[in-house]
Amino acid sequence: MTGVRCMLVRGGTSKGAYFLAEDLPADPGSRDDLLMRIMGTPDPRQIDGVGGAQPVTSKVAIVWKASESGHDIDYLFLQLGVEEPTVSDRQTCGNLLAGVGQFAVERGLVPAGEDRTTVRVRLVNTGTIAVSTFATPGGDVDYSGDTAISGVPGTAAPVELDFTETEGSVCGSLLPTGHVRDNVGGIEVSCVDNGMPVVVARAEDLGITGYEDPAELAADTGLAERIDALRVEAGKLMGLGDVRGSSVPKTTLVAAPRDGGAICTRTFIPVKPHPSIGVLGGVSVVTALLLDGAVGQDLLQAPPAGKPVEIEHPSGKLAVGIEFDGSHVRRSTVIRTARKLFDGTVFPRL
Repeated sequence: MTGVRCMLVRGGTSKGAYFLAEDLPADPGSRDDLLMRIMGTPDPRQIDGVGGAQPVTSKVAIVWKASESGHDIDYLFLQLGVEEPTVSDRQTCGNLLAGVGQFAVERGLVPAGEDRTTVRVRLVNTGTIAVSTFATPGGDVDYSGDTAISGVPGTAAPVELDFTETEGSVCGSLLPTGHVRDNVGGIEVSCVDNGMPVVVARAEDLGITGYEDPAELAADTGLAERIDALRVEAGKLMGLGDVRGSSVPKTTLVAAPRDGGAICTRTFIPVKPHPSIGVLGGVSVVTALLLDGAVGQDLLQAPPAGKPVEIEHPSGKLAVGIEFDGSHVRRSTVIRTARKLFDGTVFPRL
């Protein structure tokens, strides 16, 4: 059996298998078949692979050295289905991005700085550039530190992720439908793409409070049907075509904050409850709520000027810093952590 060089990394609140492009087949079909056999897809437990039986742990990062100026490396994100034999490149992942720069340094694609290293990463899925800055004391990646993020036990070294020019990176515009607010099947929504296409709606309009835990939400089959119907229709309005079987757009239901944050959220991928919230999904949700007339804006407890917006989610909070002039997002910043879990050879199912 021939194995494949692989690094397993916990990036943010996700976990994924990281590969150099040169270690995988160049043909996308052959590559995707191999990755499904590595992850154990399709199977609800992914028992015969390294996937973790959740969308947030069934992820792949493929990295290679940039051939163009302006950035250091290219990062392709692939979302693998768990029960379904699917591999999607229709979105990117800001959580796995938190480990991409370190992976590039460890694989020798980028030289490490003596104290900290900054890596310019092109997110291949969207064509945008993100800047990742992380600790490399003495020229070696250091994953240890005292930064805690909600949804991850313990602490690790901080990773600063800066995003610019992410508006419309998937759909072509910040407001893909052309409106701040739309009515989809009787539900008021705001559809925004600031790095991740999202459909924002009030939790109460979908028949929940917005404070339920993921297990309770997952048991509500009626809610899953309503979410799916909403996102499929919204996807058409957003120019994404038929999104059945796709993980985008994400749906985020909002409620008033109740734990000192700015807004409370429950997010679905595509209909399974997210244990927290994605990085770029969070950026897009905050952007939506800052738009005058957006659905849920009245629920937002906006922080003082210059302070990050803290999003409450099932595992805690995500702080998103946004420079916004009322119509244009200049820059967004999120602090994440990452940790190398395994580095070696992974063996695919035959």
